[in-house]
Amino acid sequence: MSSETRHPRSAFLGIERSLTGRRWAERLADERIALAMAQRHGLPDAICRLLAAREVDLEGVPDFLEPTLRKFLPDPSHLKDMDLAVERLVRAVQQGERIVVFGDYDVDGATSSALLLRFFRSIGGNIGVYIPDRRREGYGPNAPALLKLREEGAAVVVTVDCGVTAYEPLAEARKAGLDVVVIDHHQAEIVLPEALAVVDPNRIDDQSPHKQLAAVGVAFLLCVGVNRALRAAGWYGEPRPEPDLRQWLDLVALGTVADVVPLTGVNRALVRQGLAVMQQRRNPGLAALADVARLREPPGAYHLGFMLGPRVNAGGRVGQADLGARLLASEDPHEVSALAVRLDEFNAERRAIEREVLDQAIARIEGLYGPDRKGLPAALIVESEGWHIGVIGIVASRLVERYGRPAFVIGMDGELGKGSGRSVRGVDLGAAVLAARQSGLLINGGGHAMAAGLTVAREQLPHLARFLDERLAPQLGAAPAVRELGIDAALAPGAATQELVGMIERAGPFGAGNALPRFALTGVRVDYAQPVGEGHVRCTLVGHQRGRVEAIAFRAGQSELGRALLDPAKPILHVAGALRLDRYNGRESVRLQIDDAASAAGSMLS
Repeated sequence: MSSETRHPRSAFLGIERSLTGRRWAERLADERIALAMAQRHGLPDAICRLLAAREVDLEGVPDFLEPTLRKFLPDPSHLKDMDLAVERLVRAVQQGERIVVFGDYDVDGATSSALLLRFFRSIGGNIGVYIPDRRREGYGPNAPALLKLREEGAAVVVTVDCGVTAYEPLAEARKAGLDVVVIDHHQAEIVLPEALAVVDPNRIDDQSPHKQLAAVGVAFLLCVGVNRALRAAGWYGEPRPEPDLRQWLDLVALGTVADVVPLTGVNRALVRQGLAVMQQRRNPGLAALADVARLREPPGAYHLGFMLGPRVNAGGRVGQADLGARLLASEDPHEVSALAVRLDEFNAERRAIEREVLDQAIARIEGLYGPDRKGLPAALIVESEGWHIGVIGIVASRLVERYGRPAFVIGMDGELGKGSGRSVRGVDLGAAVLAARQSGLLINGGGHAMAAGLTVAREQLPHLARFLDERLAPQLGAAPAVRELGIDAALAPGAATQELVGMIERAGPFGAGNALPRFALTGVRVDYAQPVGEGHVRCTLVGHQRGRVEAIAFRAGQSELGRALLDPAKPILHVAGALRLDRYNGRESVRLQIDDAASAAGSMLS
């Protein structure tokens, strides 16, 4: 995936402009570290270069390649209010009080809700779940729902992936005698809501080093804390055995990847272990979802982020908000099969709505700034009456990819708009939204560095645009953006072996904070190429020493890249992409997923 940078690094292979218009950049700043790593650990140069580029130090190589929870999982008690939350929930379990999980409707919220449901059910807790309707109730806790839960007998409500800025609803709940435990990861303000406990590594007064945790990661630490306290209290034994919390790491992995939090430190360990659990297909809902998504290979972070996550999200976006949590928490094979099919159908509907809104948003932006994009503000804000709020976050992500700057997409309903924003690396969107709220420009709003949501009055939109532009411009940088493609190392096709790809996989999972390794196959010729599918190009790349590798370029058929790969003159190219093991019918082979290419003529290796 390409990125935008204001401080270009040295051009890899001297390529300043590729066939897709990007500048190839060396990810590794200091080759000496990679050399020392190769000497100490006996690893291939390509592996050492990608590790060094991710700031792995010499001593940290073994732990990076084999991240374990024993090494990386923190003590839950290090988080502020965690012990208060644990004590109250332990008492609720022991006394049979009703606990209700109040979850957000996205993947992080659905996985957090399902995790807590499964955990508390396994230990004998009286547990239920409530997922608000996105269009009718909006984001986060609302007073009518909380008061109704209290009337129905709830003693404790645990909010997951929401709640840290729900001041009025939680104040109403407290007056009604409802104990609320907030489990969140969004940026908090100085003043916290009136709750029994607010557990959030992004509290201003919390010094936790694990601020990158998704809500499901915080929820997992809550389970660890409650489990530990119940063990100490003698709660477990015949006929109530202590649960093995590792069995639910597949949920933690899915929520963590889908929420696009950095896959570093504890997150990386949680996802690595969670992928191993998911491969066992022990969760009926996840297995059914993998089947409708036609996932035929061991799951990786890519599959969680682009195949499973969007389907779980689809219920909250365009369907029924609680479908994702129900699917992930159910043990009924008939129920999960039906739910998985419904979510797959909703996902297809979501894609159609998304395409329509995206086309309208692009037309709006380029109508204002033209195809040359001169005068683009630091933060793009587009709004329209009737845009489906279930897809605005996805559309904002697409605008970020297209324009290389933060973007907000706002669906208006009369004089009120609900918006979702996505950011670029180095621009803290959540802090900007909180500042806008504190300045009186928003009715509500919050989030984290890379994503935020808001509610705004129509009359405030011009003021909000100026505020965000002034606040975010210094972070974005004043220099014109340079589209850039990061490269880890150069390889000959013959070096792209299954053994190398297996070692690359040990450096995963890849995603936010741990970029997918990308290699440049230098001086190759396209020996065979053909269009396949919907605009894809499949080809075979051959090096000057006759090494060869199979490759595919997705959605490249009508582009300059696709035309170069299909050129009957077979020019010599440098081709950049990610190496994968292609698993089909029990056989494995190496395939390059092509991101870009450049002419080898005039480059450093020509």
